[in-house]
Amino acid sequence: MPESTSEAMRGCAAAFVGHLDERQRTQACHPFSDDGMRRWIEYRPRPRPGISFADLSGPGRKAAHRLLATALSPHAYAQAMTIVSLEEVLDRAESWARGRHSNDYWVIVFGDPAGGEPWGWRFEGHHISVTMTVHGDRVYPTPVFLGADPATVSYAGRPVVRPLALEEELGRELLSAMGPEGRALAVTADTAPRDIASAQKPRVHAPVTPQGVPAHRLAPEARDMLDRLVAVYLDRLPPELAHQEAARVDRRELHFAWEGPADAGFGHYYRIQAPDLLIEYDNTQNHANHAHTVLRRPDSDFGGDVLAAHRAEAH
Repeated sequence: MPESTSEAMRGCAAAFVGHLDERQRTQACHPFSDDGMRRWIEYRPRPRPGISFADLSGPGRKAAHRLLATALSPHAYAQAMTIVSLEEVLDRAESWARGRHSNDYWVIVFGDPAGGEPWGWRFEGHHISVTMTVHGDRVYPTPVFLGADPATVSYAGRPVVRPLALEEELGRELLSAMGPEGRALAVTADTAPRDIASAQKPRVHAPVTPQGVPAHRLAPEARDMLDRLVAVYLDRLPPELAHQEAARVDRRELHFAWEGPADAGFGHYYRIQAPDLLIEYDNTQNHANHAHTVLRRPDSDFGGDVLAAHRAEAH
């Protein structure tokens, strides 16, 4: 019988912790009850809790990669590794002024992966934040943030590296497929925001009434394309989790909103919403060559209130 995702995470998290010495475990391992540290998303180059790749041994770094791979599909893992490598590209573009480096990624574990209590873990650094929360056999797989700066590296007018190409292109194709009536509803602002609305918020409280065009107002071709765009984000997860999350999406309640020009090369943003679903994409900074994307579950990010529910069950 194939190993479940929760079992794979337990095994890889335990192996990762096993490669740490006592000092490193103090940095990397924290109580699940520490909500301030656990409910955390920070995709900017800022200080963050945990232990960095720079402080890990070779086997420890490989164990961290294996842990991350339990949370991402093969293509999303490739996106994440490309984003890590872009830190070196960005450092060169900035004339090495900020000392960015591809070992500036951090891992932190909450609770005991081998025990029966809720536990979780996070892999995070500039433009990556992946948090997984586990309670028994159930995995709560959000938030998942992937960004890229530069979003595109080109040669002779052709892209050489573009890790979030599908997220951008399919969003623009969807807008085009809507026709004038659909676009009139979908485009909610002429100028895109500088960043995604959820930003670094540990809790996203009903991010506003769903904006843009509801799925039921779309023609079949555009509605199918909207479903495909949602799948792009859910399929960042391994198949077991992607199917789990897809089953929770109320397709009748989906809304799509776009801000900014539709033409490539200009700052733009889109949002997909449904009950307990928020997908955001923006590419506005650095002359529209700096992308942010996120998959969130406003009601169940970081496991929702899994700790409170667990305490209630215990009593």
